[in-house]
Amino acid sequence: MLRHPGVAAAMGAALLFGVGTPIAKWLLQSTSPWLLAALLYLGSGLGLTLYRMCRSRSPFERPHLTGAEWRWLLAATAVGGGVAPVLLMLGLANTPAASASLLLNAEMVFTALLAWFVFRENFDRRIALGMLAILAGALVLSWPQTGAQASPSVGWSFLAILGACLAWAVDNNLTRKVALADAAWIASVKGLVAGSINLVLALSLGAAWPSWPQAAAAMVLGFSAYGVSLALFVVALRHLGTARTGAYFSLAPFAGALLSVIGLGESLDWPLLVAGVLMAWGVWLHLSERHQHQHLHSPLDHSHQHVHGAAEDGHHQHAHPELDLAGSVRHAHWHHHPAVTHGHRHFPDAHHQHEH
Repeated sequence: MLRHPGVAAAMGAALLFGVGTPIAKWLLQSTSPWLLAALLYLGSGLGLTLYRMCRSRSPFERPHLTGAEWRWLLAATAVGGGVAPVLLMLGLANTPAASASLLLNAEMVFTALLAWFVFRENFDRRIALGMLAILAGALVLSWPQTGAQASPSVGWSFLAILGACLAWAVDNNLTRKVALADAAWIASVKGLVAGSINLVLALSLGAAWPSWPQAAAAMVLGFSAYGVSLALFVVALRHLGTARTGAYFSLAPFAGALLSVIGLGESLDWPLLVAGVLMAWGVWLHLSERHQHQHLHSPLDHSHQHVHGAAEDGHHQHAHPELDLAGSVRHAHWHHHPAVTHGHRHFPDAHHQHEH
């Protein structure tokens, strides 16, 4: 399972994003929430642009997107890059990093609900039960308690984090529409556009610029926790579909909670423990899913990176002798999938959008 490219990409994205939450909590001590959100995404965009310049002879070459795909990408950038990080930083400012990390599991629930009921991805009872367990954990974390946890500011902070989760859920489903394009390019565009706009807004609202070491630390964190993580997330969307990618990505909050308790010295109280157990059970139900049946592929024409061979489940066996490519060479071109009926284990990726 871990050798599947989509699973490996989703878990890598989860680890990078998860450790970013407690580090961002530390940076909030000297940086305003809105400005920190801007620096995180700006660092993401700049870092990935530099990576593409080093990787490619044509770093500014962009994928050929249709008009509809551009609209999906711009909407995803506005919601996921503009709104979500600001809400998360505002909520994180008054919430323990461990609780905020686990609460981010709500993103998976929102993502899956939108994928199932709006974008029509398939699901079964096992997946639905896992979602309910994760939702129960989120409710435990956000339930009003006595003392400091019951303060109105904490309640609004929890709502802000849940709002960020909903915004990223919308982003995930919109980005799924362009997931076949170059992942690093998609993540760099989202980072540069959203980061620049939020930077202008934060400074115009009077946010004070942090020290240059703090600003540099925020941008480096943004490159890894939001840039590289997002690029890997796009790769996972391509292979697993939106809901399943969200399930694997739910490992992120546990990484963040663990670092918060160990690194920041936050307390390990009973709501955190109960929520952790419920959410871990929900994630396990998803990770242990086995989906296989006889299914029909309708004819399909599209372009994306692929290799020929069994690793692609037989979906890329076409020939193009003019390119003289070995079977294991990854390449991209416009290609045709004829109608075929077969059975194998699969996810709702770009080649498995069939009804159940």
